Amino acid sequence: MNATARLEYFRPIDDEPLDQFQQFAAAALPPLLIVFMAGNLGAIGLELDVRSVVRPLGDRRFLLLVMVWNWLVCPALALAIVRLLPIADAYAVGLLLIGLAPAAPFLPMVVRRAGGDPGHTAAFLLISALGTIALMPLALPAIAPSLEVDRWTIARPLLALLLAPLCLGMALRVLWPAVAATLRKGVKFLADASTIGLLIAIVTVYFKSFLDAIGSFAIAAHLIFTVGVLAGSWASARSLPPSQRSVLSLGVGTRNFGAAFAPLLAGVTDPRTTVMIALGVPITLLLTLAVAGRMGHRADAAVPEGESKR
Repeated sequence: MNATARLEYFRPIDDEPLDQFQQFAAAALPPLLIVFMAGNLGAIGLELDVRSVVRPLGDRRFLLLVMVWNWLVCPALALAIVRLLPIADAYAVGLLLIGLAPAAPFLPMVVRRAGGDPGHTAAFLLISALGTIALMPLALPAIAPSLEVDRWTIARPLLALLLAPLCLGMALRVLWPAVAATLRKGVKFLADASTIGLLIAIVTVYFKSFLDAIGSFAIAAHLIFTVGVLAGSWASARSLPPSQRSVLSLGVGTRNFGAAFAPLLAGVTDPRTTVMIALGVPITLLLTLAVAGRMGHRADAAVPEGESKR
């Protein structure tokens, strides 16, 4: 996609021309999104070896909860919300796409804040990426008949920006651990900086569109969905250790907005669908950071004095 096409894709609802600062923010969105997605996954890959990721895949309780929440509860809740609230169809499609795309690239960042397990985080991301590639194209005809998206359109950004950085980071840690240790801090800094930059850019470009969404029930739909899945998944995972329970809750509470955006690249859509997905970035990031901080305090309080949290 060339620069002009990218700028048109990240336009707000109204047809007014973007001012110079908004044009800069819109042009910065694609590279920030790339660094944001690849950097967060690369950072966790540099911290893990292959066994740390493979081991959680044998945890049946964890896997069952991940699959049920990712592919049954979250899509069902999104569908229930758009049917119960008087929300415009274009906003509804945005929330339904979000419901099909679990696990934001910033999941490792919020899990670290919560004191969660990095291995289960990587496993959650792997399962979510593969599930999104397999299931989103099957669900799209039902929720958005106008979007005819082939599997590769969805798979390409997930493979390039999620799975590849994660696998590359783990490979570097196995083959050249000293190099991985040197790179880890720099990659983590880039990932954290790009997260802040992406949030600023999205708010800059879509601020007026976000204001226009007030009174449309779009914001209320996001809040109900995010709070609902965070609280529900946490309550359902009482049988898991706290370090895994936080991964499950934050994993389903964060959403892969890059994957949710991907189907919109296939054709012309109502710009309110794009705005609905963009609106989820600040809402989800702020809510999950707050919840992760609370989880981290609980984890610290549960560790006897003088012992390490991990």
